[in-house]
Amino acid sequence: MGNWVENEGLSIFVVLVWLGLNVFLFWWFYLAYDVPEKFFYTRELLGHALALARAPAACLNFNCMLILLPVCRNLLSFLRGSSACCSTRVRRQLDRNLTFHKMVAWMIALHTAIHTIAHLFNVEWSVQARLEEKNTLASALSKLGDKPEESYVNFFRQTIPNPMGGLYVAFTYLAGLTGVIITLALILIITSSTKTIRRSYFEVFWYTHHLFVIFFIGLVIHGAGRIVRGQTDASLAEHKPEICYKNFSKWGTKGACPIPQFSGNPPMTWKWVVGPMFLYLCERLVRFWRSQQKVVITKVVIHPFKTIELQMMKKGFKMEVGQYIFVKCPAVSKLEWHPFTLTSAPEEDYFSIHVRIVGDWTEGLFNACGCDKQEFQEAWKLPKIAVDGPFGTASEDVFSYETVMLVGAGIGVTPFASVLKSVWYKYCHDATNLKLKKIYFYWLCRDTHAFEWFADLLQSLETQMQERNNAEFLSYNIYLTGWDESQATHFVVHHEEEKDVITGLKQKTLYGRPNWENEFKTIARQHPGSRIGVFLCGPEGLADTLNKQSISNSEADPRGVHFIFNKENF
Repeated sequence: MGNWVENEGLSIFVVLVWLGLNVFLFWWFYLAYDVPEKFFYTRELLGHALALARAPAACLNFNCMLILLPVCRNLLSFLRGSSACCSTRVRRQLDRNLTFHKMVAWMIALHTAIHTIAHLFNVEWSVQARLEEKNTLASALSKLGDKPEESYVNFFRQTIPNPMGGLYVAFTYLAGLTGVIITLALILIITSSTKTIRRSYFEVFWYTHHLFVIFFIGLVIHGAGRIVRGQTDASLAEHKPEICYKNFSKWGTKGACPIPQFSGNPPMTWKWVVGPMFLYLCERLVRFWRSQQKVVITKVVIHPFKTIELQMMKKGFKMEVGQYIFVKCPAVSKLEWHPFTLTSAPEEDYFSIHVRIVGDWTEGLFNACGCDKQEFQEAWKLPKIAVDGPFGTASEDVFSYETVMLVGAGIGVTPFASVLKSVWYKYCHDATNLKLKKIYFYWLCRDTHAFEWFADLLQSLETQMQERNNAEFLSYNIYLTGWDESQATHFVVHHEEEKDVITGLKQKTLYGRPNWENEFKTIARQHPGSRIGVFLCGPEGLADTLNKQSISNSEADPRGVHFIFNKENF
């Protein structure tokens, strides 16, 4: 239980508070429309569908207020870097911003579905009540407003039967038309946000996600038509619906109840979302201002395994280890921004990223930088680059622990390139103030070529630690996961050589996948009573494995060993 609190406690607490607020708002607004006499006659027309439409509308307002906050990257980076307001646990929750963003999006989808279905019943019953010929209460209520001195409660004023009546509401009423538009926008946004679309058709995801502008505009004006109407306070003072409804046919006559008067609910959504919309507008202005600052590409390095390294300089650029930036190359796309982890160290006079060529945009960047040509590319021919950032990630907290496990899969090793470079620089100058005492580094790759661009850094670190008689500071394990029988045979033949035949390092390359349970238990025995940071940049499956191992191998005793799992999210 102790580890569960350490690894998931605050996150679970945040989720429970969020879910609790959704339940509270739903129940509160359901009762607000299902109980008060103000909506007595509205309920006579629409039944419980009135409350079932308004309750999720309140939850939609709440969640639409939250949905933009997790993507205000500059705000989150400011909070994350402010030690006065953010402890390590709070920063770990800020690192889960995209997870929370997705959860809120699914909650918006759920309440949109409930809200829409309830209103479909409301529209159908409103249309039917307007066409009712019998002398019923619903018919009498629907006819209110036909005379100049009356106000209506049934928003549908035409006499068009269903289904054309419902279609008329959907495409001629402000509430109906905006409802259709924002629902379609939401469907496109959510369906294009699946992992398959994001990875294979990023442009589709990127462009459709910006339909959020249409979604929010429609959301704000959706309630301006005021189709949900209730009895006015002045009318309630002289017309008690629970008494007067029995004699509806005599309303307005001498000695009977006066005709009830109604008014529409004022739009409320804007009050919920105006603050986050303003913050997000400021966020976009800051991004635009940053994107206009000049960035100079000082060097382009072509690495094996379809990977290029861009070394850049920008006036006033300051970074910390493990941070990431967003990059735009107008020569490839004038609108698209893509996130990349910084692979340089804060101590270096430039900042760099490693880009693996896996899609149309990265292929375009590869060609724009002249990497598809054999001849030397002049610096002035290199494309213009816009940079937004840097932004904080979990890897920033590496130096907050005495012992860390760094796990990278494939190109996911890039955040730790920055960490290891920074460690190297600190050891080259003065490492006495370095809290970090032990690094366990794991790198999992399917292909041998992927090791080549990173091996030089590991060799430098290996040499540096040996020269300072601190070879135990860095323990690294490189796993080749995509091996076959012939490779294994070659590995066995050369295993006894002083240096590894693949990486040139003293530490031998391992085949297959790590036995994570053994790794965690071994590290736990070597560091009793420690808080060990576990940092991953890799796939979700590996994240689940490491998170479970962090939980199961941590002790319930607060004085025992605790593994704190952190994952890169951007």
